[in-house]
Amino acid sequence: MRAYGKSLIVKGASYKDVTAKIRQKIKELDAIPAFPPQIALNETAAHFLPSPDEEIIFKDELIKLDIGVCYKGAIGDCAVTIDLGGKHQKLINAVEAALLAAEKIIEVGLPIQEIGRVIEETIHSFGLKPIENLTGHGLGNYCVHKAPMIPNCFHPMREKIEPGMTFAIEPFATDGFGAVYEKGRPEIFSLTQHRYPLNPQAKAFIRQIKEMQGLPFELADLRGEGKEKVVNYLLRKRILTGYPPLVEEGNGMVAQAENSVLVDLDGSVTITTR
Repeated sequence: MRAYGKSLIVKGASYKDVTAKIRQKIKELDAIPAFPPQIALNETAAHFLPSPDEEIIFKDELIKLDIGVCYKGAIGDCAVTIDLGGKHQKLINAVEAALLAAEKIIEVGLPIQEIGRVIEETIHSFGLKPIENLTGHGLGNYCVHKAPMIPNCFHPMREKIEPGMTFAIEPFATDGFGAVYEKGRPEIFSLTQHRYPLNPQAKAFIRQIKEMQGLPFELADLRGEGKEKVVNYLLRKRILTGYPPLVEEGNGMVAQAENSVLVDLDGSVTITTR
């Protein structure tokens, strides 16, 4: 999926056309999106989707493509960065090298903090900074984010790699400050409370959302009139959580690379999204 998605990102391509083709490809594989396919530009690191009436045509941007696929509950999460302007290859080299270095040390019993150490040291060797408040994460059945956190810098923690773990390693590098903050309106949502609201119209949309098995979604995933109004209502009631875009604090350029890792019960390691 990553190679296919990457091939679609060229100058003149439309954001929505690219994500629609990725969704169709996932469907052809008899799977579903684990989250809406996301493309973040330049200093935006993650969680960006255009608003329903916004059209984005790719030009000279530094583009992060993040794709999640769910097959019968099992999730693969991967990401790649494409430099359409030809100015930021060092950022891409840094995150790809950091990802590979982290993958090479994975074994049962490894302290997870060592993954962060290797990622941080590799990115620093390129004269760049890891984004400290973005991390990799565990993957579960119909669950995109769970413990353990997989840090992108050295962070003291007790957890170790154990048989049966599935997780995503997700280094981010920047030439900016080295952290992100939330900026703008969320266009990605997930159900956080399973009680029904009193609003009858909202109940109908909740039924649709529950069909998604707890996976994140966007407005386009919902059917029916008034969905934006209902989503805003559910956000106010804290029945939904929204995920605003994450932007680099110093407006630095951001690159990302990501693979999912399965540590089998016998201790063998498989990079499931390579």
